[in-house]
Order: sequence, then C-alpha cells, then structure tokens
Amino acid sequence: MADQDAQSAAGFEPPALSVLRWDEPPEGPVVVLLDQTRLPAEEVELVCTDVPALVRAIQTLAVRGAPLLGIAGGYGVALAAARGHDVAEAAGLLERARPTAVNLGYGVRRVVAAYGEAVGKGAGDEAAAAAALAAARALHQEDAQASGRMAEYGEALLEELMPGSGYQLLTHCNTGALVSGGEGTALAVALRVHRKGRLRRLWVDETRPLLQGARLTAYEAARNGLAYSLLTDNAAGSLFAAGEVDAVLIGADRIAADGSVANKVGSYPLAVLAKYHHVPFIVVAPTTTVDLETPDGTSIIVEQRSGREVTELTSWRGVSADGGGEMVVAPLGAPAYNPAFDVTPPELITAIVTEEGAVSPVTGVGLAELCARSSQVTIS
Repeated sequence: MADQDAQSAAGFEPPALSVLRWDEPPEGPVVVLLDQTRLPAEEVELVCTDVPALVRAIQTLAVRGAPLLGIAGGYGVALAAARGHDVAEAAGLLERARPTAVNLGYGVRRVVAAYGEAVGKGAGDEAAAAAALAAARALHQEDAQASGRMAEYGEALLEELMPGSGYQLLTHCNTGALVSGGEGTALAVALRVHRKGRLRRLWVDETRPLLQGARLTAYEAARNGLAYSLLTDNAAGSLFAAGEVDAVLIGADRIAADGSVANKVGSYPLAVLAKYHHVPFIVVAPTTTVDLETPDGTSIIVEQRSGREVTELTSWRGVSADGGGEMVVAPLGAPAYNPAFDVTPPELITAIVTEEGAVSPVTGVGLAELCARSSQVTIS
C-alpha cells in the first residue's frame, strides 16, 4: 500500500482510460474499444469495422457495463450509417445483443431517431450519417457529465448518513471508468471519497463467474491509488459481522418502475446482508438505466450465460464467444446455473443515486418524479 499512499499524497491522477472511441482511418470509420476481456493482463484495443463485430464484442464482454453499452449502441448505429449499411437491421442486431441492460436499447433508439429525423428532413446519406454520429457523441458527453454528478450526490449521501467519518466501502462487479463515458457510477463515488482523503478501505468482491471485480475493479482501484482489498464473494458476510463495512455501493443494469434493481449476480445477497447488519445499501446509476416500462423486478429479463463460464477457467487473454476457458474445474458435462444478474427489491435498497439526485426511500413514485426531471428518461 506504500506506493498507493505515496501517489495519493502527491495528488497523482492517472491519465483517463480510453475505453471507447470513434476513429476515421483512411479505410473508413471504426469504433475502437479497450478489450476488457484482456484486462488486467494487457491493455489491447479492439477495432470494430461493422456492427456484427461490435455485437460480438458486446456478447463476449469486450465492452460491457450498462452506461457504456448505451454509448456503444449509439456509435454502432452511427457506424452502420457511415458505412452505408442497413441502419434498421443494425439497430435490431445491437438491441438484441444483451437483454438485461436497458441502456443498450436506449442508446440505439436515440441515435436511430436522430438519423431518421435527418432522413425525414431530406438529408442525404452523408448528412444523415453525420446526424447519427453527432447524437452518439452527445450521448457519450452526457454520460460523462452524469458520472460526475452521481459522484457528487453519492458523496453527499454518505456524508449525510455517516457524517465526519472515513468509510470502508464494499462494491460488487465493476462500476468505474470501464463502464462509462466518465469515471463510472458506484466506483466514481468511491474515487471521489478517496480524493477527499476519506476512503479507509475499498472492499472489492471478486464477482463470480467472470471475476469482473478481481480483473477490472481491482485494476481500476490500483490504477487510481485507492486502498483496496480483494475478497471472494462468500467472504463478504464475515466482513459485515466484524463491522468492517460502512456502506455497500453497486451499479445497475436495469431499474424497474417500482425501484427493483437488476445488477451483477451476487448483488441481492449483499443487500440481504446489509439489511440484517443495518448497513446502507446504495445503488448508483444514471437515469438512462431506469426503465419505467418495466413495472417490477419479476418483469426484468435476466440474461443466462454459458455454463462453461462456471465450469472452466481462463487466463483472461481473451474470452471465447461461447464462454469457454482453458482449465476444466468441474466434472465433464456438469450442468451449471449461470445467470448474469439478480434482482434486488426496493425495500432492501437504502437509496438510488442518479445524476438528478437520490431517491430514498426507494419508491415507484419517487423514482418517477426523479426521472421526470431528467432529459434522458428511458423511451420505448
């Protein structure tokens, strides 16, 4: 921890991660991604020249995280338009790439709407493609700004709940710059607290089955000089029992109209533990993650992933499309239950923090009022 402390004392801030960008080389426009399946072993960019390549990147989790999926979806539509491909077909492929994260469909529909509006006004192919790209870039910028506001509101809420103290925060999965146009959602709050000198410890669940906490959150925490410790998911209970957790901060992939939250599998057990131990359980997500068309948690479609992600291990130098790894850890043919997400009901959630403020207690009415203040309310 000495190096981390020295960096923090010196005001060290690493350069911003280039997680997703639009590029225009001579051979034509592309979407360039930081391949998250290769982290933390190596930082490698993945170049997507068409929408099918981007869809594969989404499905293999080379690009992931609800807000960033919305941005990727928007740029995907712009890519199809710029390349002269069928925009409607591309939009359909992108929306179906992953079913749970509502931001993906939001980003796709928003850019399709901008493209369609331009076409409706008589714009040619080039001008309509430019309108699509402008809409994707606007979404990217808005998400970066939302990230900063969520960090501010999240820190203020922690201060309100636990005034004048340093915090031991527990987080699950990955919610930092790797999922966002800015510094993230829940991890952005922890980073802001760290910069104020008030983060005592960030507890990082390794997050089964894809180890996105171990591979990605620990990577971001180390990169930013946070004092952190990695733990297996089933070790969290002992931390609560010992009084070593002051608050839980997680993100969300979809928030239903009643305030139920779908997040990486393992979030719901943490909420139960937090409730029993009287520890605040806080969800941090942009309003684009709220889906007012989904009435409650039982209506959220939970993505089921390949059982091979559980029965096999990989070196993380690339994940195959079928989720397979390189070392078998279960009997050959062992069946595996592998949902990507679980759903936490609103009564277990202390607050939902968005770029428009916080909802606490979490109710459908409060959530709807919050979304009404936003220009980014989820549309169908």
